[in-house]
Amino acid sequence: MTVELAAGLAAYLSEAWGRAVVVGELSTATAGARRQNVLFEATADGETRRLVATIVPPGETILNEIDAEAAVRSVAEQGGVVVPHVHLCRTDGELVGGPFMVSDFVAGETVPRRVLRLVAEQGIGDVVADQLGESLGRLHAIEPAEVSVPLRELDADDPTGAALRVLTEALDQLPQRRPALELGLRWLQRHLPPPPDRVSIVHTDVRNGNVIVGPDGLRAVLDWEGALARGDPMQDVAWPALRMWRFREDHLEIGGFAGRAPYVAGYERAGGRFDEERFRWWKVEGTLRWAVGLASQTAAYLEGRVPSIVMAASGRRVPELEWDLLMLVRPR
Repeated sequence: MTVELAAGLAAYLSEAWGRAVVVGELSTATAGARRQNVLFEATADGETRRLVATIVPPGETILNEIDAEAAVRSVAEQGGVVVPHVHLCRTDGELVGGPFMVSDFVAGETVPRRVLRLVAEQGIGDVVADQLGESLGRLHAIEPAEVSVPLRELDADDPTGAALRVLTEALDQLPQRRPALELGLRWLQRHLPPPPDRVSIVHTDVRNGNVIVGPDGLRAVLDWEGALARGDPMQDVAWPALRMWRFREDHLEIGGFAGRAPYVAGYERAGGRFDEERFRWWKVEGTLRWAVGLASQTAAYLEGRVPSIVMAASGRRVPELEWDLLMLVRPR
């Protein structure tokens, strides 16, 4: 890590905290595929804190601006959701290489297989599922109208209809027909639920891989860059239940570490209202959306638009997701 980066972080923190800050012990975190996460120590007035700087590289595609992401994380924290506390956010981060935020370092596992190993060793699968459900319940209990965070929106009046329209367009743009995906789309059309009774802030990507887990259970929910200002709460509740987040522990619906019962119990205890039919609809939608996304990435590689082996390799997962989709929509 460069001396310039340390100096830049020290300058921004000194300005924010109103006292001289010395930054050292920089290292890069393994988490974060598109953004740079830098671990470091900040010392001021003899007190040292372990922090993380999340930096958005120039030209990186973003869903929410970094200041909106930091703000919604703070709103969630105030609502009782476990998140790393944000100390600083700047959209003009020239001294560190791009817009960034600084938050507390939270110890624990984030890599899914390590999470599953830790959960199995400690016997805390149901505990983590309960805590995850509770965090989502607390998030969805926050009244969106009372939050002034400039988050992205799709169609709060009809979240399921908006999701269906986006999927239809994306599927039409694939270079070849995929009958299993088309079948999934028709199922979504036939079973389209009405708009939800109430909308909420939606994280959109809570799952095994975007959480920090320690021996005591869930310690933090990460990656708020895709949050929606208003949406269907069941979109969030269904996402961690998709098979692709179970990492071979297919018999445990929630993240590969627990069944549904403790997860729903935690969600409802925190004020959430579980709707099984909407839950199923969003599970199908999420599986189809992920399959279409991976197929689109492979198409981008084959057409020469994105010369990345990662994009090329995305295609190998599509048949697996097609199978998942068929199992989800088969007659009960």
